[in-house]
Amino acid sequence: MHAAFVAALVRVADVTPSPAPNEPDPTLVTPGPWGFTVIAFLALAVVLLVWDMLRRIRRGRFREEVREQLDAEEAAARQGQDAERATEIDDQDIDPGADPRG
Repeated sequence: MHAAFVAALVRVADVTPSPAPNEPDPTLVTPGPWGFTVIAFLALAVVLLVWDMLRRIRRGRFREEVREQLDAEEAAARQGQDAERATEIDDQDIDPGADPRG
């Protein structure tokens, strides 16, 4: 049964189609000048979008670095003020009513 099925399939596959296939018209299957124009426009748009994205990423990184530097400077200034305030408190009498001489 299997051999008969394969033999029938081979016979059907050997039959040449009617009408015989001929080459398709190249003007119908090639993109032509409009296809080239569209692809060139899309490529240019992608390049411009990537360039803009990279510029924005660089700008964001730079702003973050500046923000970190400013935060570090503010923290150092705050730490210096806190240390100065602590020194002033140490220099003053803690209990102004008590006589330090005894």
